[in-house]
Amino acid sequence: MSTRKGGTAVPGRSDTAEPVLSVVVHGRDVQGRLGAGLDALAAQTSPGVEVVVAAVGAAALSAAADRPGVTVVPLPEGTGEAAARAAGAERAAGRWLHLVPSKDTVPTGAPRMVADRVAALPDGVDVLVADHVRSTWRHQGLPSPDGGHLARQGRRDLPLADCADLLRVTPLLGVRVLRADFWRAHAERLAGDDETFAAHAALLLADRIATLDQVILNVRELRPESLPPVPPEARFGVIARYESLLALADGLGLPAAPRTALYDVMVGDCLRIVAREKLPEPVREEFFHRAARAAVALRPEGYQRPAGLEGVRRRILEEDAYTKYRTFRAANQQRRKLRSAVLARRHQVGVKVRDLRYRRDLERPVDPRLAVFTAYWDRGVACNPAAIATKLAELAPHIHPVWVVSAANAPLLTPDTDHVVPGTRRYWEVMARAKYLVNNVNFPNAIVKRPDAVHVQTHHGTPLKRMGLDQLDYPAAAKGLNFHSLLARVDKWDYSVSANSHSTRMWERAYPSRYESLDHGYPRNDVFYRATAADIRAIREKLGIAPGRRALLYAPTHRDYEAAWTPRLDLATLADRLGEDTVLLVRGHYFYGGAASPLAGLRKSGRVIDVSSYDPVEDLCLAADALITDYSSIMFDYANLDRPIVVYADDWETYATTRGVYFDLMAQAPGQVARTQEELTELFTSGAWRDAAADKAREAFRERFCEYDDGRAAERVVRRVFLGESEDSLPPVTPLAGRTPAPTPEEATQR
Repeated sequence: MSTRKGGTAVPGRSDTAEPVLSVVVHGRDVQGRLGAGLDALAAQTSPGVEVVVAAVGAAALSAAADRPGVTVVPLPEGTGEAAARAAGAERAAGRWLHLVPSKDTVPTGAPRMVADRVAALPDGVDVLVADHVRSTWRHQGLPSPDGGHLARQGRRDLPLADCADLLRVTPLLGVRVLRADFWRAHAERLAGDDETFAAHAALLLADRIATLDQVILNVRELRPESLPPVPPEARFGVIARYESLLALADGLGLPAAPRTALYDVMVGDCLRIVAREKLPEPVREEFFHRAARAAVALRPEGYQRPAGLEGVRRRILEEDAYTKYRTFRAANQQRRKLRSAVLARRHQVGVKVRDLRYRRDLERPVDPRLAVFTAYWDRGVACNPAAIATKLAELAPHIHPVWVVSAANAPLLTPDTDHVVPGTRRYWEVMARAKYLVNNVNFPNAIVKRPDAVHVQTHHGTPLKRMGLDQLDYPAAAKGLNFHSLLARVDKWDYSVSANSHSTRMWERAYPSRYESLDHGYPRNDVFYRATAADIRAIREKLGIAPGRRALLYAPTHRDYEAAWTPRLDLATLADRLGEDTVLLVRGHYFYGGAASPLAGLRKSGRVIDVSSYDPVEDLCLAADALITDYSSIMFDYANLDRPIVVYADDWETYATTRGVYFDLMAQAPGQVARTQEELTELFTSGAWRDAAADKAREAFRERFCEYDDGRAAERVVRRVFLGESEDSLPPVTPLAGRTPAPTPEEATQR
């Protein structure tokens, strides 16, 4: 029998609308944490999402009671995980099932995100594979190793033969969202006690599989010491599990790719157990022998071992040479120890020498003519620091600038740029002696704040998303950020540069400390009031934009719940719909700079120009007739140009709830808002992207967020910080009505 809120018996389901998704929480109240997890989950229910709790025992039943909209299935003490899971799934009414162990939690926004994704999947897709984070008693929100596997598939749905790599995704049922009909059709195989078997079997049995490169589960790993001991002989079941899975693959007639991937996972898992599990020596040896027999018997035809030491381990396993394996393992361990000892000794000596030199340099006088600049974690000359350095050369040429640039990016600098590479002897010297240190992120923890040195934090955007201490409630976004260390870095700031009073207020709450806020505008935005028509023509020519063509800059932001960047628009189709006279400038977020571009296939077509690696981004803004973005801070900067901005917000609710935001962008957008690609296309084909409503929204947005940007921000910062002028003597901020932005591309063509 089921119960609803208040323990009222419900003999049958009274819901009239079938939910898209049933989140089925199953099990006992592990360590008293079930209630808090259900509180967070119940607060996220919506018409398309239901929550079912298969509560095992009195404690779980008590924790699950009295929550509106939550269906409770009471189960007797001692009910196993598999039975509880099956009971909850049987009671669920949703078309899709998200099966969540009671010890784990569902991140904020995940139910809606999953429901939206599965609702859009075509018939024939049986499984949605998603990402997760891990939490322990010590750490929260540790990322999984699965992001790359999920990102490669993107938003396609495929048969397992075409995405066999998904068998390497962590085998948890909680990250496989299953079509309810699929679960029921295969309940005999999927509802067993071995969750790992079920997680793999779900992929083997599925007709088609989709992925979601976002976190839908926070797996709480319990201390092994808090759990009942596992008999060592139970490890033998791992081999039997893979034998059964490979037999299932053969019985289903699956092609070679899934079987090979599963075999690979099996051998790797067995070798890991032999090497790392704490097993009695007789059990370890017997496990090795059984694993060896399985590795030979189940090896796919034509299988090639991996290269290197892993290949050697696998060859020894196939030879069933346990003594040789022990010798090989001992030799490897000894070699690693010796190598680690040598490296550690070198590192210790190097650190001691570095620290000694750094401490000596810190005892030398501060050089009032030396300024250190860096941006975006030492990427190069960019952003607000670059604009300040340029103005510094004009107003205070006696102060020498030195840029901190990574070794990889140093070759990109102009020959006349004085720079240091982090960790080098001169790096520590200039960091110790510079009077001024300017950064748009934080300097490393090891940098000492001298009493007579001046640290300037310029930031690199106006905050829409939660920052600093405001991320405490969003652990998946914070990703293990050490807030104590963060505040220690913030305490080194003397000045914080702000573009508007909204930013000033948000920095004060996110980064509470004694710094002075410089409400002078963002120096990097000065160019939006100083660029000429000739400048804009030159930039467009450099980018390959033919005269008379409309250029739309598409600049989406980073999502903390995605491991890699997948464009959320079908760019080829969009370009076709917008016509030959439109060029799309597409810029991926710099967090994904090392990843392979998903735009490679479109670069040669001429319909899309990939500008992800182009710097500075201000040039791209000047070249564009309009901006398409989602939640990127580029919208606040681009608004200075008083050109149309269109917000493409297909996942606003997910972003807002998982990352946290400071205001409702949907209610205070800088222009028209599109929630689907069709809506976005219609905005441009109909002309609504620049109609009166768009102009009115942009005007209100500019009044709020372009408050201090007037083309003289860098001058005010230099005069205040480097020349010591008082606030009263600085050039006043020109009111918005009195500013003239750079000409539009159309105006630039006519001049």
